[in-house]
Amino acid sequence: MQQVPSTTRQPSIRWALAGLSLTMLMPSLATSTVNVALPSLARTFASSFQATQWIVLAYLLTVTALVVVAGRLGDIVGRRRLLLAGTAVFAGGSLLCGLAPGLELLIVARVVQGSGAAVMMALTVAFVGAVAPSERTGRAMGLLGTMSAVGTTLGPAVGGVLIAWAGSTAIFVINLPLAAAALAIISRTLPQDLPRESSPRLDLAGMALLAISLTGYALSLTLGGGELGVANVATLIFAIGTSAGFVAVEIRTPSPLIKLDLFCDRALISGLSTSMIVSTVMMATLIVGPFYLARVVGLDPASAGLALAIGPLVAAMTGVPAGRLVDGFGVERGTLSGLFAIAAGTAALSMLPAGLGIAGYLVPIVIMTAGYGLFQAANNTAVMAGTSPGQRGVVSGMLNLSRNLGLVTGASAMGSVFAWGTSSADVVSATPVAVVAGMHASFAMATILVGVSLIIAFRASRVNGQRRAVENAS
Repeated sequence: MQQVPSTTRQPSIRWALAGLSLTMLMPSLATSTVNVALPSLARTFASSFQATQWIVLAYLLTVTALVVVAGRLGDIVGRRRLLLAGTAVFAGGSLLCGLAPGLELLIVARVVQGSGAAVMMALTVAFVGAVAPSERTGRAMGLLGTMSAVGTTLGPAVGGVLIAWAGSTAIFVINLPLAAAALAIISRTLPQDLPRESSPRLDLAGMALLAISLTGYALSLTLGGGELGVANVATLIFAIGTSAGFVAVEIRTPSPLIKLDLFCDRALISGLSTSMIVSTVMMATLIVGPFYLARVVGLDPASAGLALAIGPLVAAMTGVPAGRLVDGFGVERGTLSGLFAIAAGTAALSMLPAGLGIAGYLVPIVIMTAGYGLFQAANNTAVMAGTSPGQRGVVSGMLNLSRNLGLVTGASAMGSVFAWGTSSADVVSATPVAVVAGMHASFAMATILVGVSLIIAFRASRVNGQRRAVENAS
């Protein structure tokens, strides 16, 4: 749905971006703060670690399953009103999480919270084109990337302080004042929804099939702790079957959730596929890093935690400058430059001698995360710039989905490569030499994957260049 400025006032771009920044910050905080609280929550509810993990999985699976649906609903019913409603649902879910008397109800509340988060993640990026002029789109995308990284970086520290100060439920209640501030700002600054003469029919069957297939795919990678078993294969086959059903429904319905002709847009396919691949690669740093820093470098948990925060911190610091570079030098150069930086970092880690210590590990990580910030700003700008106003919500949802699927895939696939590389029955007790071998294998695979992304992005760049040449000639 197109957005138009209010007829009574001209909203401030800075205030609008401040409100969108809060709606981008809260979902990432809701993910990262809970991780540090799992031991405390397990003790509070007298539950096993495996059962407590569903506090995290319920949220992530809900976001993954609903983010595209949320984007499409925004296109149909109005992005402004749905973002306000989604933020309110997120706040309500956060309150329910804080009040939950048992683990089962907490997991249900996390599903509610994740539903609101899916709306916030899908529509925040979709609003950039409506509130920022085209010459500042890159900077706006960089700012939103910065806020997501800030949430990831600050989450463990904020969560630890809140747990020590007010108990584990405080990590949920902290979202209430943030949500109130976001609602106050975006209700005043975001452009009003443009009324429609007729509303498209909701593709309920398509929405249900897509949510089920995405949930099945995510479960196929998370069940069994990453080990291949009957449950994994069965859920993957189920996900493939429901995906085929989704495509069949989309072909027949007059008002599809996702117009299949979108997948004829090579720029969109390039942006989505490279986003998923790069997110898979970046997940390797979170999988391998703790083992390398503890077993090889010899850091204690607190020091390792600080070292692991360097990556998100660099992403937070480079987000806005990366956006300025994209605005100045173009999305294609930004995308390719970011991918080359990521490839340089992964290649260095695939050959890193253990004797270089923590500095040898962190320098490639800094290069990778700076490149990731540049790639994200350029790729998000490129994808959204080529999207028609009526499709911004669903395309933004697809962009967020590609990132989420990459993270889920990376957690399983890169973890499996790391375990294979160590040649150890138990990675936790692997020797330092085995951990180094596992890291080399993981980042060698990551380098190959980034190389594939470079090929995809380069071909898309050539196609865009040829298209512009034809348009200029005519």
